[in-house]
Amino acid sequence: MRTPRLLAALIAAALLTGCSSGGYQPAGPFRPKPEGAPPEVAPPSATAPAPAPGQPSEPGAGDAQAGDPNVVASGLAVPTGLVVLPDGSAVVAERDTGRIVRVFPDRSPAHTLMVLPGVDTAGDSGVLGLALSPTYAEDGLFYAYVSTATDNRVVRFQLGGTPNPVFTGIPRGTVHNGGGLIFGADGTLYVGTGDTGNPQLAEDPSSLAGKVLRIDVFGHRVGGRPYFSKGHRDVTALCAAGEDQRFATDDASTGADELDALVEGGDYGAPAPRGVGPVVEIPGDEGGLGGCAVAGSTVFLGALDGKRVHVLTLDGSGTPTGDPNELLSGKYGRLRTTVLDADGGLWVTTSNKDGAGTPAADDDRVLRILPPSAQGNSPL
Repeated sequence: MRTPRLLAALIAAALLTGCSSGGYQPAGPFRPKPEGAPPEVAPPSATAPAPAPGQPSEPGAGDAQAGDPNVVASGLAVPTGLVVLPDGSAVVAERDTGRIVRVFPDRSPAHTLMVLPGVDTAGDSGVLGLALSPTYAEDGLFYAYVSTATDNRVVRFQLGGTPNPVFTGIPRGTVHNGGGLIFGADGTLYVGTGDTGNPQLAEDPSSLAGKVLRIDVFGHRVGGRPYFSKGHRDVTALCAAGEDQRFATDDASTGADELDALVEGGDYGAPAPRGVGPVVEIPGDEGGLGGCAVAGSTVFLGALDGKRVHVLTLDGSGTPTGDPNELLSGKYGRLRTTVLDADGGLWVTTSNKDGAGTPAADDDRVLRILPPSAQGNSPL
């Protein structure tokens, strides 16, 4: 049996060299330094042991090998968080398995990097969000919003390392379980939570439920109040425009979903004048918002129930200039996470194995498209 030190060395070597010759060649640093004792993880190679019963097999190329240029990885299980690394590849988390998987824009074979331990998947629980440290080039850290048997929490880890708690005690429930994560331009972390099905908690300033929280990288709250905004039902995704504007997707009490422009101290569950109106409301059968990404004045919203990406164009005041446009409508099923990379590519995860979808043979998938605003072309 290999010693833990030898196993860690083999994993690090495999990650740094990428795939076999002719595969993806990284353009920047990739730092799999363990922050603590590494858990048992499978080496990212063809010789990795078979997954445990009930676990999905190693993700593969799937549709990519069949010629679909939008699919960069397939065979995943409910990918719910994705971050793009400085080298142009991406790391995605699976909600139910806790697996952390690396995928590549040139459709090189994906591989498992590690498994987050202790994840509870009852109801809407699991690994629900992923963010990259603002100083990733120096510290190699990832942040994840995860459910345990007792709470929702934010943890941080280096690839191959033991996740360390950053912020704990967020109420968890079988519904409205939240999970949005995004770093602001100032290096603070914004955390979106759900009300766990109890709207009173969202209005209670002493509860962490139904809030957008603002913390530093050590888990200390930032600002003069215990929350950044309150009154939310289920913040599933957060995104930012420039240095000062942040948005949240939320499940509105009207039966629709909404995109909120976040204001510090805002109460999104109260009627005017204390409440803050949504940027846009998406009807329930077109909604189920689970992803949010911004490029300039354009907002991309992944819709689970709507099985599309809604595209909004905002004017200088943050008001939509017309009705939302659509991308990928009905083509890949339920769509969740949306993330933009430095080249204008839009990464999208499918969520057809979440119990509410009808999975295809190669689901779930990670897509990368060039939306019309990127180079004037259309992925439809």
